[in-house]
Amino acid sequence: MSRMSLFSSPMFLGFDELERMMDRAQKSTGDGYPPYNIERIADENQHTEKLRITLAVAGFSEDDLDISLEENQLTIRGVQEDDDREYLHRGIAARQFQRTFVLAEGIEVAGASLENGLLTISLERVEPEKIIKTIAINKKGS
Repeated sequence: MSRMSLFSSPMFLGFDELERMMDRAQKSTGDGYPPYNIERIADENQHTEKLRITLAVAGFSEDDLDISLEENQLTIRGVQEDDDREYLHRGIAARQFQRTFVLAEGIEVAGASLENGLLTISLERVEPEKIIKTIAINKKGS
């Protein structure tokens, strides 16, 4: 039995990749760690859309974090080395995480920074130039 979706309509041609991206995004919902915010940043010139992802990564250094982008999938990984300290109480866990975001076509990573335990990833989408193309109709038999 095949699965029916919005994109199985004959009116949506070539949207297979979009459907796969939606499936990946649905599967990537994790346990909620680390907590994060996504915000839209006001832009005066209105030529770009700017977004910011902020993750709370207290206790992680730049060397403990890895950010990668593969086929519109932004992945943030955090791995802390377990130290040899003897704790009387350990409330701050040295746990690993992986957080994944599926980016829309045209969204680019502009940069990342780590400050005060917050990892900030800046994203932007530059509006593509609108192109109108006229398609010639060829006569049969010529």
